[in-house]
Order: sequence, then structure tokens, then C-alpha cells
Amino acid sequence: MTTVTPRTTDVSERTFPSEFRWGAATAAYQIEGAAHEDGRTPSIWDTFSRTPGKVRNGDTGDIAADHYHRMPEDVALMAGLGLTDYRFSVSWPRVQPTGRGPASQKGLDFYRALVDELLAKGIRPVLTLYHWDLPQELEDAGGWPERDTAHRFAEYTALVAEALGDRVGTWTTLNEPWCAAFLGYAEGVHAPGRTEPEAALRAAHHLNLAHGLGVDVLRRLVQPSAEVSLTLNLAAVRPLSDGPTDVDAARRIDALANRVFLDPVFHGRYPQDLRADTAALTDWSFVRDGDLAIISRPVDSLGINYYTPTVVAAGSHPLPSAWPAAQDRAMFLPARGPRTAMDWPVDADGLYELLTRLRDELPDTPLLVTENGAAYDDYADPHGAVHDPERISYLRAHLEAVHRAMAEGADVRGYFLWSLLDNFEWAYGYSKRFGMVHVDYASQRRTPKDSALWYADVVARSGLPRS
Repeated sequence: MTTVTPRTTDVSERTFPSEFRWGAATAAYQIEGAAHEDGRTPSIWDTFSRTPGKVRNGDTGDIAADHYHRMPEDVALMAGLGLTDYRFSVSWPRVQPTGRGPASQKGLDFYRALVDELLAKGIRPVLTLYHWDLPQELEDAGGWPERDTAHRFAEYTALVAEALGDRVGTWTTLNEPWCAAFLGYAEGVHAPGRTEPEAALRAAHHLNLAHGLGVDVLRRLVQPSAEVSLTLNLAAVRPLSDGPTDVDAARRIDALANRVFLDPVFHGRYPQDLRADTAALTDWSFVRDGDLAIISRPVDSLGINYYTPTVVAAGSHPLPSAWPAAQDRAMFLPARGPRTAMDWPVDADGLYELLTRLRDELPDTPLLVTENGAAYDDYADPHGAVHDPERISYLRAHLEAVHRAMAEGADVRGYFLWSLLDNFEWAYGYSKRFGMVHVDYASQRRTPKDSALWYADVVARSGLPRS
């Protein structure tokens, strides 16, 4: 396991430690394209995006940002911006087309070439094994609600680790398992589009189990100095008031959003209140003897994805079905502040709250902000420039929040902007642009936005400009 030491930050100058990691993040299905090339088979997102009414405008990831064919150009962009790290995900159906058995060497060759290109440019690869693209054949066999899927993930992890374990220094098992479990199997707004609350809870457990099994595989196969991590989209949950019913509503949401992953991974247990809240749905018999010992294998860091806070009050207004057992007991209220093109409130204090909460709850676990960013209605002007002052304001506020948390003892080691490129934004298709680099999808031309140039300046100085 990697040995870690606390870092400090300069409060007055808003500078970050010289070794602070400055990166950007992407996901395979959102940028790669080449959906039918070199043996790749369909993932659940290929199937879901072809289901009428599931993705805006009927968009698919068949071409996306065509990163599969333009990877050297994209790495050159990263190098030009001065990034120290690049967080990307591996496409499971590109590497292991059926979700079982041997690897596709052509699939692995793409990631070998990507890692080599990154290293040649002095950029550290940060590899995520699972960013929601389950091979469709595994979903046909039951998907994440089935225990066997966790063991299939361990087999897939071994294939990638054997190919890249000597060159990748940071490995993340899962990205946002909450979305995979609850948006995919309870609310049905993400692939595979199922609406089965009990299955979502089983999926959450088997994703946790997959993480633990993956950690064991990585410890065995990658270089001893490698960092092994997990990325969660934890919610900054705020009760509307200090009243007991609002506080209890927030507790329910916190259990489903945060502690269903934090507690088993870091404490080897599921929250008793979560079990009680969901008793009408399941007796949790899918948790077998020995599972929690596997799930709670030590990790070297925790990745945090943050975009907007969650304000909760008691009430009977129906919640989205992604929140089993909170129905008719809680409701969400909009936070104050300006809003992004996703209609998400901009509130950097939520990121500060999460980082300081984790400082207190997990004092020995270094943190990485592995996703943070905003979608705006960006466009190229007649001169080809893309001006996005709202995104710069968003990023500045959130980096100030990171800096403030670090000054108060949060051990944050790096920041990854979401996203490097405009891309396929899941159920929103191509209607939302999160990238700091604009992509003209017709020509695939890349144009760094003003935010990319601003971020490059932040990276170069390892700190925030005063204005």
C-alpha cells in the first residue's frame, strides 16, 4: 500500500502544494466512439441509447468525440494545457467483449497506446476500471443485481492489470456506483433502465463486492507502489431546518446516497438505519459471510465527484424512484444560487462540506476531487473562440473551496476537472457541454475554451490567480 503523509497549503496566496495533481477526466463511452470496431461488443449503454425515448434526440455513443481515432491529438491537447494527470476509464466490452473469458488484444492495445502516449508527454495515467459500461451479455444474465457480476468484474480487472500494471500508478475500481445501482436499477433513467428498488439494493452490494474483489486483484498484479482507489459521488446533504423531521429526512437520504458505500468500504458494515429503512424491501440476505471483509480491504485514497448540494426536507412530495424507502418521507428542495445548463445550483460550499466531513470521518484517507465541473450553453463565435466565463467562475469558486478545506486540514491530493472534452452526456445525449475543450461533432474539431486557458494558468502556477 502507498505510504502517505499530510500536505499543507498556503492560505494567504491560495497556492497549492507543488506536488498537487492537476488533471481532467473523461469516460470511455462518452468520448471513444468506435463502438463496433476491433471486436468491441455492445454495453448496456449501447442498448439503452437505442431504446426509444431513453436518450435525448436518440443520440448514441457510436462516434462521440471519436477519441479512439484521435487519441494522440487529445493527449497533445492535455500536454499543451500542462496537465499532470489524466483520469480515463477502460471500456469493459472493448477489452473483454463477452464479459467473460480472454481479453481482446486489439482492445488492450488501444489502452497500451494511450498509456504510452501519456507517459511520453509526462502525464500520469489515472485508470478507472468501471464507468458504467457493463457488457450487455452480463446484463442479459442479470446484471449487477446478480452476485456473479462481481466475480466477472474481478476477472476483467485481472486482464487490465496484467496488461498495464507496470505502467499505471493510480487505479480506481468503480466510478459512482450509486448511479450504476440506483439510477440504473431503481429509477431506470440510466442503463440498463430497470425500475426494481430491491434489485438496486442488491446491485449496490454487488458493486461494493466487486470493488473489494478488484482491490485484491490489483494488490496482486500491479506494482507495489501503485495507488488503489474508489470514486464516489457523495451527496452534500443538508436538512432544510434543524427540526427533527427534516433532520430524519436528511438522514434517510444520507444513508442511501453516502453511507451505503462509505460504511461497508471503510468500516466493514452496512448502516443499521439503512437496513431498518429498507426492511420492507429486503432482508439483506444477499450479504453473505465474508463479504464485508472483502469490501473493506484498505484503499490508498478516495475520489470525490461533486457538482451541486442536496437540500432535504420532510414531506410527502414523491421523490424520484432512485431513493427506495425514502418515498413519502423526504423531498428535495432547490438550493439557492445561479444555475448551470443542467439546472443544477452552483454552490461550492457543498464541496467544502464534503471534504471537511471526510477529513473528520476518514482522517487517514487521502482525498482526490476526481470530478468537478459544469455544463453551459457554449458555442464558437465567428472567430472560432469559445467564451465561457460562467465555467471559469464555477471552477474558481470550487477550487477556492478545495483550498479552504485543505487549509483546515483536509488531505486533498489533486483536482480533476470534468471534463476534458465535450462529450456524450448520458441520457442528455449531446445536448449538454461539460468540456473545457469544445468539440464540433460534425468535424470533430477541438477548440480549447477560455476555461481551458484559465485552467492551464492555474496548473502552471499551482494556484489561483488573484482576479
